[in-house]
Amino acid sequence: MVTAGALLATVSGCHRSPAPDVMATVNGKDILRADLEKYYKSSLGDNPQEPSAEQANIVRLNILRQMIEDEILQQRAAKLNLVSSDEDVNAKLTEMKTPLTQEEFDKQLEARNLTVDDLKRDLRRQLTKTKLLNKEIESKINITDSEIGGYYAAHKAEFNLIEPQYHLAQIAVTSLPAAQAGNLQNNKASGDADAKKKITALHSKLEAGEDFGAVAMNFSENNNNASNGGDMGFVAESALHSDADAFNAISKLKQGQITDVLPVYAEGQGRRVIGYAIYKLISREAAGQRELNDPRVQQVIRQGLREGHAQLLRTAFLEMLHNEARVHNYFADEILKQGAQ
Repeated sequence: MVTAGALLATVSGCHRSPAPDVMATVNGKDILRADLEKYYKSSLGDNPQEPSAEQANIVRLNILRQMIEDEILQQRAAKLNLVSSDEDVNAKLTEMKTPLTQEEFDKQLEARNLTVDDLKRDLRRQLTKTKLLNKEIESKINITDSEIGGYYAAHKAEFNLIEPQYHLAQIAVTSLPAAQAGNLQNNKASGDADAKKKITALHSKLEAGEDFGAVAMNFSENNNNASNGGDMGFVAESALHSDADAFNAISKLKQGQITDVLPVYAEGQGRRVIGYAIYKLISREAAGQRELNDPRVQQVIRQGLREGHAQLLRTAFLEMLHNEARVHNYFADEILKQGAQ
């Protein structure tokens, strides 16, 4: 006969505590403390101000949640044979290194506390995630002409421009500290002198014929638009008047041209310079109603509807994968246990 004590011992033996370096598990796969700490230190960049212990652990918890989500997606991709190849990874690595000297590349790896092997691992996971979402989400979205027409009919006033609009792209560099640079190279200026030097070098790259979008994705420090090549969308002329220097420079541009380096000022604090920017004029739109038969109107609506559908489907897809996964966040357990003491 099995005693109650023996039964309890058997059950407790099935749920032994993990090794001290295990922060979480996803379907039995360990996420290790060393990897969490590497991403945590990378997130700090060159910010000289050390966060408090509580703030540091909040950042760690957020990063760990992202790592858990990523591991769930990686395991799904592996089941579907969608893991990116060495050729994919090496091609992406070459693309990243192209605008840099070897010395610059090595310095950026050092600043992010990464080795080349670390970077290759991260690239493989990023490319694999993209392949998975393309197959499971993007490939299944079809925006019909009927949907576009329906959206236009319901939002026609949005396409009636009451003033001229400027479609702009931007490369920005700031002297202010930031937790993340917001660009592919994780490249961040440190101080005003470094910001001036960096933006001048980027302007030289553009003058030499390098692609504006590629330079923005790799080096711009504007978290809001660096990832999409610096595209700011359409900016109303009245909004540009808030910065006379920028308006004067942009209003003189022809389509496809770029400005010289311009100062960026802090809002509501006089004329304190906090960074520098370069703008590209993609197009200029006169005031007036845009009709549905305008290809640009259709493209804007199609892209907006597609992004909305994709966001909804990605959220539902990830929740579905979470429901199927066995996840345990031991670091969260540890935080709660410390708080209860």
